[in-house]
Amino acid sequence: MNILVCLKQILDPEIPVRDFRVDPIKREAERGAAALVANIFCENALETALQFRERTNDARITVLSYGAPTAEDALRKALAMKADAAALVVNDGHAHPDSLTTARVLAAAARKLGPFDLIICGREAGDWGAGQTGGLLAEELGLPCVCFVDRIEQTNGKLRLRRQTDTGWEVLEAEPPVVVTITNDEHNVPRIPKVRDVMMSYRQPLTQWTLDDLEINADEARAGNTYYEVAELFIPQRETRCEFVAGDTLDEKVAAFAQRISEITSAL
Repeated sequence: MNILVCLKQILDPEIPVRDFRVDPIKREAERGAAALVANIFCENALETALQFRERTNDARITVLSYGAPTAEDALRKALAMKADAAALVVNDGHAHPDSLTTARVLAAAARKLGPFDLIICGREAGDWGAGQTGGLLAEELGLPCVCFVDRIEQTNGKLRLRRQTDTGWEVLEAEPPVVVTITNDEHNVPRIPKVRDVMMSYRQPLTQWTLDDLEINADEARAGNTYYEVAELFIPQRETRCEFVAGDTLDEKVAAFAQRISEITSAL
């Protein structure tokens, strides 16, 4: 079985709050001191694929990313985690392409790399959290899509997919090929690669393409978000004030406190 796992590189969401900055003109987060890391939900997807391969002993895993040249680091980590192959489509245009553009690029790359029996994405990206790429990728490829899966099994030539709902577990069966988005679960926490595997990953070949190589209109792909616009992006500011009630005795302080509470309540 051929499996494709889509990865995205994002700003480290674990950056300390005091170091987080937003550019109000570009309406995006500033990198600043933040590192670039693989999106955690994409790593959940990769871990799910790796566990599937370990159970079946019959799968080849390819990882694919559409991003800046720095996304190679995320792909190298995936190779260190024991993915079989990796490919990068270099984004030399808008830093944050919309989900539809990303899906179209990934679909073109998947056709060139494939065919694949199973295409896996994270449920959403940890930076913008749109959660649309998996479904749009399925639409571009003309494949069914099952979302929020946390476990994949193979039975009688079909894929058994499990996901949690408000009323319990839902189990579906699908015939390959199919697109699946993975949610985080206690059983798909990404493994930590060994130091030797990290070093060896930089000796492995990595396929790299441009948009022209995939015969995609580069001008359209570089245009940025084409069907929505970020109107405003800011860090909420919370103001706090502290008042001390006065009084010579405890009873006077309690009365003054009650009076102040009443005034605030009335003002609301």
